[in-house]
Formats: sequence, C-alpha cells, structure tokens
Amino acid sequence: MKAIRRFTVRPVLPDTLHPLSELARNLRWSWHAETRDIFQSVDPERWAASGGDPVRLLGSVSIGRLAELAEDRRFLRRLADAADELREYVSGDRWYQGQTSAELPAAIAYFSPEFGITAALPQYSGGLGILAGDHLKAASDLGVPLIGVGLLYRHGYFRQSLSRDGWQQEHYPVLDPHELPLVPLREADGSPAQVGLALPGGRELHARVWQAQVGRVPLLLLDSDVEENDLGERGVTDRLYGGGSEHRLLQEMLLGIGGVRAVRTYCRLTGHPDPEVFHTNEGHAGFLGLERIAELHDDGLDFDAGLEAVRSGTVFTTHTPVPAGIDRFDRELVARHFGPDAELPRIDVERILGLGMETYSGGDPNVFNMAVMGLRLAQRANGVSLLHGNVSREMFSGLWPGFDPQEVPITSVTNGVHAPTWVAPEVFRLGARQIGAERTEDAMTVGGSERWDAVGDIPDQDIWELRRNLREQLVVEVRQRLHASWRQRGAGTAELGWIDGVLDPDVLTIGFARRVPSYKRLTLMLRDQDRLMDLLLHPERPIQIVIAGKAHPADDGGKRLIQELVRFADDPRVRHRIVFLPDYGMAMAQKLYPGCDVWLNNPLRPLEACGTSGMKAALNGCLNLSVLDGWWDEWFQPDFGWAIPTADGTATDDDRRDDLEAAALYDLLERRVAPRFYERGQGGLPDRWIEMVRQTLTHLGPKVLAGRMVREYVERLYAPAARAHRSLTPDVARALAGWKSRVRSAWPGVTVDHVETSAAPTSTAELGATLMLRVRVGLGDLAPDDVEVQAVSGRVDSDDSITDATATPLKPTSGPDAEGRWTYEGPLSLDRTGPFGYTVRILPTHRLLASAAEVGVVAVPSDGVGVGAGVLMR
Repeated sequence: MKAIRRFTVRPVLPDTLHPLSELARNLRWSWHAETRDIFQSVDPERWAASGGDPVRLLGSVSIGRLAELAEDRRFLRRLADAADELREYVSGDRWYQGQTSAELPAAIAYFSPEFGITAALPQYSGGLGILAGDHLKAASDLGVPLIGVGLLYRHGYFRQSLSRDGWQQEHYPVLDPHELPLVPLREADGSPAQVGLALPGGRELHARVWQAQVGRVPLLLLDSDVEENDLGERGVTDRLYGGGSEHRLLQEMLLGIGGVRAVRTYCRLTGHPDPEVFHTNEGHAGFLGLERIAELHDDGLDFDAGLEAVRSGTVFTTHTPVPAGIDRFDRELVARHFGPDAELPRIDVERILGLGMETYSGGDPNVFNMAVMGLRLAQRANGVSLLHGNVSREMFSGLWPGFDPQEVPITSVTNGVHAPTWVAPEVFRLGARQIGAERTEDAMTVGGSERWDAVGDIPDQDIWELRRNLREQLVVEVRQRLHASWRQRGAGTAELGWIDGVLDPDVLTIGFARRVPSYKRLTLMLRDQDRLMDLLLHPERPIQIVIAGKAHPADDGGKRLIQELVRFADDPRVRHRIVFLPDYGMAMAQKLYPGCDVWLNNPLRPLEACGTSGMKAALNGCLNLSVLDGWWDEWFQPDFGWAIPTADGTATDDDRRDDLEAAALYDLLERRVAPRFYERGQGGLPDRWIEMVRQTLTHLGPKVLAGRMVREYVERLYAPAARAHRSLTPDVARALAGWKSRVRSAWPGVTVDHVETSAAPTSTAELGATLMLRVRVGLGDLAPDDVEVQAVSGRVDSDDSITDATATPLKPTSGPDAEGRWTYEGPLSLDRTGPFGYTVRILPTHRLLASAAEVGVVAVPSDGVGVGAGVLMR
C-alpha cells in the first residue's frame, strides 16, 4: 500500500555527536574531504547508500551505531577538531578581510535561477547553475560577503534514463526540503519566514524561504509549495525551466522581486549587512531592479532618480551568445502582472515595459526582453569569456546606436571553476605531497599566481601512475553505471556479461559531457562512422570515448541526437570502446573529468559562451581537444592541447562545415593525439604526453580557478559598483537623473559643424607628425561642462571605417560666438603607419558615468546623431 503522507523521522543525536548535525548542515562538506571522511566513518555502507549525502546518512544510521560513536573517544576527537575547523573557516579572516580598500562592498546579493552546489541539492540543469555554485563556493573560500538567492524546485530539473531503443526518458522525483541540507528561515516568533507577490485579480503568491549554508555564504531559496497558495500557485516553483510563458514569468518575478524581499527579511532577522551590490546571473532575475526602484519610490525618489540609484549598484552577467537563448515575454502578459491591480502598483506600467522593449533595429516592440532589461537596469555588465564579451557587444550593439561594438559597455570576466569541488582527491594529495596541504589548498582557492611551478618538480612516474589510477577508477564507475542503465532499459542480467569488458584502463580515454542543444554538436563524431570505428578499434593505438548529456524535455531534436549516438554505442562491434551514460550530473562529473585523458568540445564557434567542463578536466591533468571557442579561444597553446580547425567561411553550408570539421577532428585524433599518448620514451613512459599534462597544470591551473574569477568580480565590478552606489545619495540620484533628462532633451541641438587642420590635407604624412585640429560645434542648450569633444583616429579599412581607434579629448578655446557656436582645439598625433583616418564626435560627460556610451547619445559630423539610445530610454 502507498502512504498518503510522507515525512522524515530524524534520530536524536547524543549530545557529544551534535557537531555532526552542524557539519551536515553546512555544504562545505561537499568540497572538504576531511569532513566527508568523518561521515563515511560513521557507517561506510550507509554512506555509500546515501550517495555521499550527510543528511540522508544521519536520517538512516541506527541508534545502536550512534551510541557506539558517542563512546568512541578517537572519533569524538576527530569530530571536535572538524567542528572547530569549520567554525574558524566561517568566522576567521580570509582574502577579502585582508584587503585594505574601504571601497569594498559590505555585502553582495547574487541572484541565479539555478545553483549547482552538490548532487545532494539537485537545483541545477547545466553550466549556468554549476557556475553559480562555484561562484558561491569561491566567494566563501575568499571571505567575500555574498548572499545567494534562487528558487527551490520541488522536482529539480529531471532525472534521465533511456528506453530500449535509446530515446531519452524524463523522471521528476519529488524533493522533500526536510530531507535536503536546508533549514527554514524563521521569524523571531519561530514561524516560517515568507515573502509574497501580488497577482492579477487580487490574488497573492506566497513563498517560504529556505536557507542552505554554503561555507560562509547563505543561499536563500524561495518555495511556492505552501498551504496558503492555491494549487496553481503552489506549482510555480515545481520544475526548473518548465511550464509555459506565464509560468516562467511568475518564476522570474518570484526570483527577482521575491528574492529582494527575501534578502531584506534575512538581513532583518540575522543582522547581516544589507547588500550594496546586486549581481544578476543572466536575465532571469532582472526584475530585482524593479523591486529596488519601488523601495526607493517609497522613500521619496521618483522613477528616474530611483533608476539611477539602482543601476549604480547593479552588475549583470550575460551567458548566452545567441538571441534565442534569452527569455522574451509577450508585452501584454507582462503588463497584466504589474500596475494597480497586480505587483508594484506605484510604478507606471509603461515605464516597466520600456525597460524590456526591443527598441533597436530588428527588435520586436511587442515583446519584453529580459536581457535588455538586465542591461538597462545595470551600470556594469559582462560576458563570461574574452570572445563572448566581443560577441555580446555585437549582439547588443543595437542598444547603443552611433557607437562601434567595441565601445558597447559590456566587459568580460572569464569563468572559472571551484578546484576543491572538481579536483580528484588523488590529485590534491599529489600536490600536498609536493608543497604541503595548506599551500595546495591556497593555490586552488585563493590563486593569484600565474603559474604553478611546483608541478614541474613532480616525477614523470608519479604523474603517469596518477593518470592511470584515475582512468582505472573511471572504468569501474562506467561499468557500474552502464549496467544500471541497461537494467533500466529492460535488459536481463544474463545478457549483460559483456559490460565487464567495457573500457580498458590502458587505452586513451576521451570524455564528452554537456547539455545537448544542437550547437554543441553531440554527434559530430558520427559524421563518418566507419572512420570513427577505425579509431576506436585501431590495433595499436585505440581510443575509447565516454559520453553523457541531457536534452531539454521539450527538445525532440536533442533527443534524436542522443538516440543516434546511443544506437551507435550499442553496436556490439564497438560497445566496449564507446559508451553513453544517462543522467549526467555532478556526481558523475566528479568521476568523469579526472578519469579522462582528453576532453572533447566541438561547438559551433562562437556559440559556446565559455564552456567550463574543459576547465574542470584540465585541473585534473586532462588535455583539451576543442574548437577555439569560449575560454579555449583565449588560453589555448599547443603546449597543452589541440585546436580543432573551424570551417566558418560564408560560402560553406552547414553540412559541408560539419563534414570538414569532423574530418579535422578525425585527423587530429589519428595523427597527433593517439600517437603522442602511445609513444614511449627511453624509460618506458609517454614523456611528451606527460609534459603536456605538466604544462596543462602549470599554465592553465591558476587561470581556470573560480577564485581568480571571483577576485576579478570583486576588483573590477563589485568594488566600483559599491563606490557608485555610495555616491548616489537621493539628492545626487535626482540631480543625475535630471542632468540626463536635460541632455537628452537638448541633444538634437548638438552638432559638429566644421573641422579643419593646421596643415593642408594631403594623401600622405610622416609617422610621428602632429596635426592641430580645430572644430566648431553647436551645443544648443548645453554647456561645455556637459560634453566632451573628441578626435577619434586610427587605421582605416577599405570602407574608411576606423579600426583600433584612439579617442583624444579636445579643449574649448572660444565661444559661444554670435551663432552660439564653440571652438575646440587639440593635437592629433600620427602614431601609426598605413591607411589612417580620423573623425570628430561629441559625447555627454559627467563624473558619475561608468562609460562614455552610458547616456546612449553621440553627435558626429554627418547626420548620424543617435538619440534615445543606450541603457535609458525616453
């Protein structure tokens, strides 16, 4: 019989074992090996059965075993030491506390729709969530005062299995928060803390706030499955990336607006400093800016002044290189959920809609674009790799007409990964043996060095033995998972004996695991199946491939790609050399990355924003074989990996491109990768391969760290945002908003009327010569203090477009004349050879602007005057 209700009965821990509960409730155990060792020693069999989840372990351990441990003096000493160490970690000074700058924010709120902290808290679907989890962990290690904000999905993303014919099957197990490493946030009277959203028709959406503790960082997760809600509202936080448009809109309103309210509640109840900086990880949480404008409206600021104040302290990170990856809602749907009869009733709905309107050429004015709103509500924005920053500036350049894409105010901070989470314990121990455990931990968390030179002193034999050991562990893991998968597909035990021969710990092992949208090209390796089969079965230099990945439940195209791959891998001729493992997640990934020799990535360039899986592999001494996209485009060197050539000519159709790039992949594997792996030196070791492993660890190790990434965020984005936030007092915000309004109104009267030089124009000039420019401009109702007149110069291409431009301010020398014109002058240095050109432009200038393009208007000598562009729309 099935139970009509389920709940968890927890054992009562003896007083001496109470620290076990403290250790279990702080997710630092997920990246702290010593703490996991303690839980394993509680009951090794139950620890394995719990999937390495301390909360589940403590919910199942026998009372008798707990009584034994309560009398075990050696165990109690270890437990007390671990609890003391955790308290010191949580409360002691770390990197952030050692910074002398008073400009660092007292707190930062970090919003994301998903967080990948541990497999025991399945609230992630892919790279965005794993990145968010690594961001929180690295912030904790560095002592950065972050507060994470997300949603608690009762069904998570989904669990994946395969049908007999290889079709993806989705399962949505219900998650009970009481069985997860969470505690409810409570009011002073002990009642659960809640936040609410007003819905159309006088209804209300209620959400409970759960807290996960990620080391030093609290993570607040909002849960709509509460009794106060009707059935429809209870399901708002049911699934990650599920449901129709209104369902997604409500999720994102709850994340952004409800998330700010949850942060305010948390700070009120705990005394935590209020955030000075709000960071939205992708556009899903963009509504947080509207809630903060509404807060300031209640304090007496109008919309424009509130917008300036909110923008000053907001950071927006975009993760998608394609418009199709952005959430866009019907304008009327958004309008229905705001205004007098719904949420934020004191804000004019048209002002809200204007923030998400696609006002640029090619945009749709009838949709509400979450990324566009994110950019307009944030003074600072970034992509997640150098190449992705370039792509983002091109993609969003329509918001800043009149400016070249390189001037669009979107910078880049290349992603990183949290080494203690993703580095195999064996790799850590090898480093600790070389330089000590404490120095190894610092190198993996704080970072700061551009090289890990100590790796150069590790003997070749040790590196090769480590790599084989990790490969052997992967073989065992793959066989176990493959057996379970085939049993789910309906196979009987008697027909699965072949699995004992799947993979070989001495064969070159390639890994490929990620989400399965079409642009990641899961099946590129199948373009020439005969050639792939030859590589897998080569008599002297065979390869083996381990593949995993999930397609979105609504993406039948992605499911067909998985089925195609699975059918190839089911072929009895090659099934011992190529496997597809269903249900890719963090637990699988932590075995897969270290156990592979080569990590394969073959997306359509430049559609991989960053691609952090290869970073995790690199930290374990795995070499990358990848298209030059994302982070690999930025850091690739032949010393530690291979670049797959791209066929990106405009005359190449999609099929031809894939054929060419697949052929290049086969060539690399056959002629360069496999020979290097199997080639042996005088000592019987693959010396050149080991040297590439060493170069990977030495050069890539320090770069791919999440600690490096978070330090960049602190120094380049959080600190300037906190400084700007403090500068924009209510009076200053009103003044800045008034100044921008005045500039926009007057801008049609700003003109470049005449430009002349001190020398007669000729077709050639000498390097190092200087021209004196004299420019006559009209400023209309503006004054010289409101603008900057610039000479913009550089090399020119065949279309006379200036490349690699340099802007030089000119100074006013006279004016206004009888016609109201001003004269500006200044030197123009001819500092480079070849075709050279210059132009003149006028920009607004103000000490509180974060970039010259912020106001979004520019005047140039032609008719191209951009009005009403940029991050603020009239």
